[in-house]
Amino acid sequence: MADTYERLAVFLDELPAGFPRTESGVELRILHKLFSPEQAELVLHLSLVPEPARVVAFRARQPLEQVTAMLEEMEQKGLISGNHKPGRPAEFAAAHFAIGFYEEQVNHLDQELVELVGEYLPAFIEQGAWELVPQLRTIPVGESIAVQAGVMPYERAEEIVRAHTTFAVRNCVCRQGQQLTGKDCGKPLETCLSFAGAAHQTVYTGRGRFITLDETLAILKQAEETGLVLQPSNSKNPIIICACCGCCCGVLLNLKRHPKPASLVANPFIAQHDPEICTSCGACIERCQMEALTQAKGSTTFHPDRCIGCGLCTSTCPTGAVTLARKPISEQPDIPKNTLDTYLRLGKKRGKLGTGDLIGVVARSKIHRFIAPR
Repeated sequence: MADTYERLAVFLDELPAGFPRTESGVELRILHKLFSPEQAELVLHLSLVPEPARVVAFRARQPLEQVTAMLEEMEQKGLISGNHKPGRPAEFAAAHFAIGFYEEQVNHLDQELVELVGEYLPAFIEQGAWELVPQLRTIPVGESIAVQAGVMPYERAEEIVRAHTTFAVRNCVCRQGQQLTGKDCGKPLETCLSFAGAAHQTVYTGRGRFITLDETLAILKQAEETGLVLQPSNSKNPIIICACCGCCCGVLLNLKRHPKPASLVANPFIAQHDPEICTSCGACIERCQMEALTQAKGSTTFHPDRCIGCGLCTSTCPTGAVTLARKPISEQPDIPKNTLDTYLRLGKKRGKLGTGDLIGVVARSKIHRFIAPR
């Protein structure tokens, strides 16, 4: 029988977001670091469909009490996902590597894990599914986009927030990790927002705290002021918004290494630079996280292939030389309806867990729910 961690790596790579293998085997070292052999084995009996512990125990052929305790412990450690609704048994599901169980290590990082993930992320971005269907998208900061017809609610951070009633905030796992390695950029740490069920899960597992609508809006304003890129989950109904910097964020760091970062993001906007009124003051260059604006011999140059449309350059331009415009219709991203739709598209693009496979997973879950002892 194959090693448990090898089987777990294969299992994770079968999930929509993938878990590509490397020559160095760093991905296996990450699994050894986070999962005990018993935990790794139990994950193999989970799916992306949240299920009660009794169903997982039935499938794993292990005692219910033991499985329940392990699942609860793994959820608290951020290794799997949990779903808790009043009056119903807790349900558990497998989590992707990213966005998934790595981000759930926030407040529990150590230098070894940060270095392992830092080594692995380039392979995850380059060999995985990010170029096919990004799990995050970029939206402009509030001050960068004029109020105009055709701007959709899911393209505005404030409207995304106001569509919800429950909010939570946690530390940024990326900047927290960089602090451990002595590369702290000094930007705000408590910036990662979640809404609805994701907010409840953040607080339930002790990774963050509930905040008010006003506090949430203040964090968005702080992101604009401090030069952080807003990245919600890639759907029309996002449940998270990350506030990211190009020096710490694993996604932005690896996008920056790509010759054409614009090709890897889901954003309908792009900056426009007017050299006729530009004074080359350098304000936009300092704010740009993708080096889409550069300066040489006192002249500023715009590189559209590097622009991810975050709008940070426009909100501080003193002359209005840099503005934000909607891309042509042919370049508009097709935003998934929700997180499930995002994963369905990812799986289909990768040939993993396509629509037909997911129907089979759901059918299996329903059968096991029916026959598993209560």
